[in-house]
Parts: sequence; structure tokens; C-alpha cells
Amino acid sequence: MTEDFSEARNEARNDDARHTGPAHKRDMSRRRMIVAGGAAVAATGIGAGIAASASASETSSSSAASPSASSTATSGEVCYRLTSETTEGPYYIDADKIRKDITESKEGIPMTLRLKVIDSDTCKPVRKAAVDIWHCDALGLYSGYESSSTGGGGTPPTGTPPTDAPTGTPTDAPTGTPPGGGGGHQEPTDDKRYLRGTQLTDQHGFVEFRTVFPGWYRGRCVHIHTKVHVGGALTDSGYEGGHTCHTGQLFFAEEAVLASAEVAPYSTSTTERTTLDEDTIYPGNGAQGGLLTLKYKKGRIEKGVIGTLTLGVDPDTTHDGTDL
Repeated sequence: MTEDFSEARNEARNDDARHTGPAHKRDMSRRRMIVAGGAAVAATGIGAGIAASASASETSSSSAASPSASSTATSGEVCYRLTSETTEGPYYIDADKIRKDITESKEGIPMTLRLKVIDSDTCKPVRKAAVDIWHCDALGLYSGYESSSTGGGGTPPTGTPPTDAPTGTPTDAPTGTPPGGGGGHQEPTDDKRYLRGTQLTDQHGFVEFRTVFPGWYRGRCVHIHTKVHVGGALTDSGYEGGHTCHTGQLFFAEEAVLASAEVAPYSTSTTERTTLDEDTIYPGNGAQGGLLTLKYKKGRIEKGVIGTLTLGVDPDTTHDGTDL
């Protein structure tokens, strides 16, 4: 383990030298950094059993070290910078489903999502924080918004496409949500709640969800939305009170998305896919920006995926997705 950790640390240093400039390094000195790769996963306890139970030939790990990787962790402690904030998106529904399994029989590649929430200043776990996640199904539809979200499943349209040029001048302003995933909140259009749920972090800051690998829709790469709430309490109606200290999105490496696209029902999607590099929301900074570490059997992704990430938050601040 010591040799593996040293190797990962050296690789992280080399990555810093290649990909960061002086200004970025000055910024990084403000907080303790992330130790990259599998060694970081093992050191925090996330996915340690996974790494030990499967050889490299049996699994494919799609992960990216944060550009801020460093070797400041000591005695097995791994510290993280503040995880990037992103927009909430239009399809958030307040935490009212406290549950671990959010699939509700939706088709798709089984996925276990394991998140750890820590204070980015002290590196201590944030206990009893409410972690929301929500995402689209394998064909790009969000529960609660099936009539307004832009899924892309089914059979391509038939018939002869129009050949005449459009005439007239449009006078109305465009309506609807822009394809980039931003925009203000929309009210739900139906009462479905699949692929949505909330869990409270345990004493070590962990939550775990059972879900399916998300699909994609027009203008966005594959992603999962998340919020972290602190200072509230669990009631019969859900988690109430407190404030939202983090609003972010979790992203998927292209290798895993391409593998999923070969599996039904993802393979039936007729929607053009936006890649991770093309996405307008992903900040491009690896794990710090929400890029998950993914583990699955190479060539057999349909058997299931495990995604892990540590979220570094500031419990004293409010980030509800509208402050960007």
C-alpha cells in the first residue's frame, strides 16, 4: 500500500507540473489538496473493498485526478479542496424522499453511488448532512418533468422532411429551458419521483445510493445533480430547515459513457450526445469539479457500475445554485 500510495503521489506531482500554471498554484495554496487516483480512494475508505476484490484486468476505472493533486496528506489522511459549485438546473424537487434505492424499477445499468462529505477546511466528515441526488433516466427524462425534459428514446421520425425554406419573421421570444442545463427552476408537471432521493451522512460522512447509470439529453453530457444541506432536521415530511452549503453536479468519463451507449436502453436513444469536453457546465477540473471515479467490469458494464467521490464543502456558507 505504501508503494502504491507513493506512486500515486508522484504521478499527481507530475500532473501538476504539466497542467497547472503559476496563478493556479497560488490559488491552490489556500487550501489543502486532493491526493489523486486509487490511493486516495483506499486512504479515505471509499471503495477500498472494490480495489482489493478485483484486478486491473477485471475492472475499468474511469477517473481523473484533480489538477490540484498534491501530497500534503499525512498519516493516511486525505484532504480536499472546495468542490466546484454549479447551477441547480430547472428540475430540482425539494428533499422529501429519504431513501437509499431510488430506481423505482427504471431500466438501466445498475449503479451504486458512494459519496463522502467533508469540511474542506478541517478535512473532518460532515455528519448528518442531507445529500440530495437527482438525474435523468436512461433516455434523458426527469421524473416530475416528463413532458418538459428533452429525452431522446424511441424510433427516429419517418416521412419526408420539408424542403421549403421557412417564411415570415418570428415575433415571440423563445420559450423553454436552454439546452445547457442552466435556467431557473420549473414547477413539476407530474407526480413521478424516480431517480430522486436523499440520504443523511453517517458519522464518517458517507452516503450511498442505488440507482441506474444516467442517460443524456440535448445539450448536456451525462451527469447527476447533487445538493448538500446542513443545520436542518429529519421530520415526517423529510429534511427541513438549515441551509444548502453545496450545489453541484457529478460527471462521467467518456470511456464509461461510450460503453453504456452500447447497452439497451441507452443504445435506442436518438438524441445527439454532448461529450464531457463539449459540456458548458462541467468546469474541467477533474475530481474537484465533480468527475466521479468509476469501476466496472471491462466489456461488461451492463453488470453494474460503482461511482465514488469525496465532496469538500464549507458548512458555514450558502450555495443554493443561484449565487453563481
